[in-house]
Amino acid sequence: MRLCFEAPPLPYYIVSGAAIMPTGRKHPNRRAFGVFDLIIVREGCLFIGEADQHYKVIPGHALVLRPDLHHFATRPCEENTSYYWLHFHTTGHWEAVEKEVCSPAWALLPEGGSDTPHANDSARASYTEPTFPITLAQFTALLQPRKVYERIDELISLQQRSHLGRVRWQQQQLFQETLQLLADSLESPPPSASALCAEAAASYIREHYRDGFTAQQMGESLRFHPVYIARCMHRHLGCAPSEYLLRFRIEQAKLLLLQSDLPISRIAEAVGFNQAAYFTANFTKLEGLSPRSFRQRFLHN
Repeated sequence: MRLCFEAPPLPYYIVSGAAIMPTGRKHPNRRAFGVFDLIIVREGCLFIGEADQHYKVIPGHALVLRPDLHHFATRPCEENTSYYWLHFHTTGHWEAVEKEVCSPAWALLPEGGSDTPHANDSARASYTEPTFPITLAQFTALLQPRKVYERIDELISLQQRSHLGRVRWQQQQLFQETLQLLADSLESPPPSASALCAEAAASYIREHYRDGFTAQQMGESLRFHPVYIARCMHRHLGCAPSEYLLRFRIEQAKLLLLQSDLPISRIAEAVGFNQAAYFTANFTKLEGLSPRSFRQRFLHN
């Protein structure tokens, strides 16, 4: 089982600690705990169940208990067991999936990226939200256990000063490093040929969106049949190449509308439209208002 988090927002750190479970003791029995509980064993073994799954957590292994399920001990510890626990949560979307990586967030991100200056807060809302998946194995052998131990030891050492804002920020940074180490421990299968084709097509479109290229030209460049490319993009991106091209052109036009005083006709030409009227019609259809109204709405509030 894998846990997929859509970010941003990033999963956030709450609190952590180290503990020793004596021989004969059991992990707590809890229902709908409300936060994610990361368990990492250093010595000994914890026997933990969640819903209908049973886990034997041995040294160098990590288990993430979900906030919405019942978790419990399946048997007492057979020896003194030292382990870390870390509570975290997210305000964003997450889901549990079987044996597959989260669907990629193919956001139509403007060329300027997230660092592009915006005219005002309203303008920020006009852009497509750029998101990406964070995928963690719910139960895994750590690829670099010592590094994970070091990060959590640092988190625990900061706990007494966690009332200070700068310390909380430092803890969040350490937690993100811990998440990265957990993600690195996930053995993901290589992307399929169709996924690689879709990715290559998207990259080609972004590079050539100003040009009047055809599906045949893209196919010759990528060395795939245009029908196969279209099928791959539908499967992995949820749209045809022509729709992807149109939406990306509109995103670039929105940037120019907000960051320049170019006339509408020049903007249409700059993003690959031969006719300003055709550009205006497509922009209005996708955004719900004309390019001129879009510019006035976000620059003259």
